[in-house]
Parts: sequence; structure tokens; C-alpha cells
Amino acid sequence: MTPPIPETRLRVGDFDYRLPAAAIAQRPAEPRDASRLLVLDRPKSAPSRPSLRHRTFREVGEELRAGDLLVVNDSRVLPARLPARRSPGSEAEVLVLRPVDDGSGRWEGLIRPSRRIAVGDLLTLASGDRLEVGERVGDGTRAIRFFRDPMAVMTAAGEMPLPPYVHDRSAPPDRYQTVYAKPLGSAAAPTAGLHFTPQLLTGLAEKGVRRASVTLHVGLDTFRPLEGSYVDEHVIHREWYSIPVATRRAMARARREGGRVVAVGTTTVRVLETAARKRAASGWTDLYITPRYPFAAVDMRITNFHLPRSSLLLLVTAFLQAGMPKADAYTARDTLLAAYREALAGGYRFFSFGDAMLIR
Repeated sequence: MTPPIPETRLRVGDFDYRLPAAAIAQRPAEPRDASRLLVLDRPKSAPSRPSLRHRTFREVGEELRAGDLLVVNDSRVLPARLPARRSPGSEAEVLVLRPVDDGSGRWEGLIRPSRRIAVGDLLTLASGDRLEVGERVGDGTRAIRFFRDPMAVMTAAGEMPLPPYVHDRSAPPDRYQTVYAKPLGSAAAPTAGLHFTPQLLTGLAEKGVRRASVTLHVGLDTFRPLEGSYVDEHVIHREWYSIPVATRRAMARARREGGRVVAVGTTTVRVLETAARKRAASGWTDLYITPRYPFAAVDMRITNFHLPRSSLLLLVTAFLQAGMPKADAYTARDTLLAAYREALAGGYRFFSFGDAMLIR
């Protein structure tokens, strides 16, 4: 356990851990709900001694009760990786991220090799469509102009944008989508939801566990390491979200009847907490949840195992701290990393195609 450190500024390096490459899942579990589930009980945990139970994901209903509300992110991943060429024999690649927020109709994306592509250059896709590359608009990103409907172009020429740490590309594209995905818009999957099957959702409904949805279109911050030496130096990119009236009503009903709000994934947590703070049903969020954050909307959460030195690891640490009486940021961190060590020792698989945690 790390000696106590003043919490005035949290150091990025203190949210690191050693992860063997063999623990990074390269393929999803089959079937989806055959993945493993590590249950962490916050009130019963002590510093560096998490209270843990081991299950398979299809048993998640044993941890829930009638009246609980599952809230999921229903965003669908765009086929946003576009192989292209600048000229015969000169290859390039575009990763489409989000619309540019300037009313121009252009999109923002990552271009490779960016330094060799000038403003105004045209890229040709396998479908015959062409893209015009514009100026830099963000941290390493460029503006992109489509000459017809962007969704049609991506559908015709795009590939699934699997995370950079997934080297096995043999899984069917729909395995990087949740079974309840609807509106297109994400550059990465809300992966905590990948474990659900239609049969599991039906079984939960029959038990009295209700389900509601939000939408947050996931950007590449999911995979971006924390920048700077201190946690407060990192800046979260904006992502678009929406929370339907029906979801707000379902949450109010769960509260009224003694049920718990169970957020599926970090993206869902950010939507619910943004809506609780801003009281806005839709818009852009750059909410950056770090230790000592005062959670207002979420009682339990389902999540995957996250990258070292990431904003997602900070969010999980913050959630542990909120449910552990008298815990500071570092004791919560120590408790989470102790759970991660037990998961690694037990052969759990990490990251997007990996296993899951339920944090009570």
C-alpha cells in the first residue's frame, strides 16, 4: 500500500499498474454472457482488501433485484475506419470521429500519414468516394469534407474501428456492437454493454429489473492516456449525449420505489451525472470524473477492466471512494488495484473484449 499522500493534487503516475500483454483480450467471449464477472462490494471493502465475489456474467441477475433499473448507452459504432489512397501506390487511412462543430458539415478525424497530406488533398476510398482533407481542428485531428452523405460513405467503405490493442481482427463486426445499439455515432463501443444477450435481458425483465437507455457517442478519449504529471492537467474531449424523458421518469420511479440505478459503462455514468448537474436532456459533455467527485445519479455500475493511467480508471476510483466510508483517493485507488491484482491472478481478461466488474 502506498504511504498516505496529500490529496491536493493527484499524480498521474499513482494511477498506473503492471498489465501483462497476455491479459488483454483479443477476442470476445462466446456467447457474450459467458464472460466472467467480478463483483466488488464497496461498503464491505477495506483499504487494499476489497470484498469480492466471482461469477459469470449471465449470473448478474443474482446481484440485482426487482425494481432496479439498468441504464445502458445505446450508441452504435460507426464503420469509421476508412482505408484510402492519395495516389496510385500511396496508402492512407482515415479514422472518422465526429462532426466539426462549426456548421460547415465537415467531420473531424485522424489521418495517417498526416504530415504528408496537405490541406486540400483528396483521398480515394475503395468505394470510389473521395474525401477532401482540411486544416487541423483538434489535438492531432484534421477536418474532413465528404461529397455525399457521410453515413452512406462509411457504410460503403468503412471498417469497424477496433481499439489499437486488439490485434486479432477476426471477430465478426457485430461483436463490437451491443445487442441494443441504435443511433450511429460512436468511434468506439460502450464495451461494458457487450456482455448482454437478448436472452439475458429478457430474463432480467422477467425478474423485475427494468431497462432504460441514454445515448453518448463515444470518442477516442476512451483510449487516450492521461496527459501531464497531475490528474488535474488532463482535458477531456467533448462528446454528445442525450437522455430521453422516459429514462428520467424511470430513474425517478426507481428512486421512489426503493430500486437502484445501475449504470452500464463509464459513458452511461457520465451522461447521468452530466444530466444531474446541468439539468439538460441533451448537449455536449466534457465531464471529467476524478476522486472526490460527488455522485448524484448512480448507485451501482457495470464496467470492464480499464487501461492504466486512464480517465476511466480515475472514474472507477472515484466511484469506489464514494461508496467506502472515510476512504480518501489513495485508499480507494489501493482497493481498486488490489481487485485488479486478484482478477489478473485469477485469469480475468482485460479491456474492450475482456471480462466485467459489477461495483455495488
